[in-house]
Amino acid sequence: MRTTYSILILGASYGSLLATKLLLAGHAVKLVCLPAEAELINKEGTRVRIPVKGIDAPVEVDSRKLPGKLSASGPEAIRPTDYDLVALAMQEPQFGAPGVRQLLGATAKAKVPCMSIMNMPPLPYLARIPGVSVDACRACYTEPAVWAGFDPALLTLCSPDPQAFRPPEEKVNVLQVRLPTNFKAARFEADAHTAILRQLASDIEAARFDTGTAKIELPVKLKVHDSVFVPLAKWAMLMAGNYRCITKQGMRSIKDTVHGDIETSRKVYEWVIALCKSLGAEQKDLVPFEKYAAAAQGLTGASSAARALFGGAANIERVDRLVQTIAAQKGMRNDALDEVVALVDAQLEANRRAARKTA
Repeated sequence: MRTTYSILILGASYGSLLATKLLLAGHAVKLVCLPAEAELINKEGTRVRIPVKGIDAPVEVDSRKLPGKLSASGPEAIRPTDYDLVALAMQEPQFGAPGVRQLLGATAKAKVPCMSIMNMPPLPYLARIPGVSVDACRACYTEPAVWAGFDPALLTLCSPDPQAFRPPEEKVNVLQVRLPTNFKAARFEADAHTAILRQLASDIEAARFDTGTAKIELPVKLKVHDSVFVPLAKWAMLMAGNYRCITKQGMRSIKDTVHGDIETSRKVYEWVIALCKSLGAEQKDLVPFEKYAAAAQGLTGASSAARALFGGAANIERVDRLVQTIAAQKGMRNDALDEVVALVDAQLEANRRAARKTA
């Protein structure tokens, strides 16, 4: 008889995409989010719109019509020991927020296996990467202390390759997928915890969505890999595209960033690939530039990091600074990346000054 897992997902925006795939596969999901979001989700469920090859309009998936059970609440009501797996789907700065910080600490103490789907790998995951000085990376994190209680063996990283956003004109329970690629997770150290991931991946693979006229296969799968380096393939994409959306003049789309100067994009991308290989990654763990560049043709909006930065955020995920820091440990540097880090530093400082003036 198939096991039904209970999954806790911290973050109801991007996390609702993973939740939808798990619900379609028949599992139970609890989303942790703001009170107004939780009330809406408990009343109306979630809607995830996914482009499907061969179908003109995106397919809308209503969580209420799926075999799994979905609920949502704030962080205060959660007992991590009630769950088989915890997925971390918030932006890295959000984990220091009141309530979330306490839940994260309780999760670490409960010794529940955790899978991060952040672009920013949690600090304990870096301890699983040979040759990385974790202490030297602490300054890249908004509040590094929130990760102190985690056992690296109980934490893995899943590359959030699918691109999705909340349409601003819709309710907050709606998510639009614009690039339906796969989640790529590294295994846990323990076979028993990895087995949970593999079972979830298998169930997602087998699930079919009933459109009312046909049962179809939806894109966005969960793939589990033995290599700890597979999720780091996203770093090259982030540095060549997402963070280079940030310019002195403001933000630009990922497509324009990558294809506006394709040779610079290629050089940055290949430099990050070389960094990953210096850490121990193999070519098969990584994604060729040509494949990324083709996908970037469809990314006609700016990255979430750029939108947050120019929207006045006091903190954003600093994957740019993290890659720069780890590269320095290997004696590597890149002029384009250094320029991005300086731009982000300056804009964040301006945002903080503006916030202080209005406080």
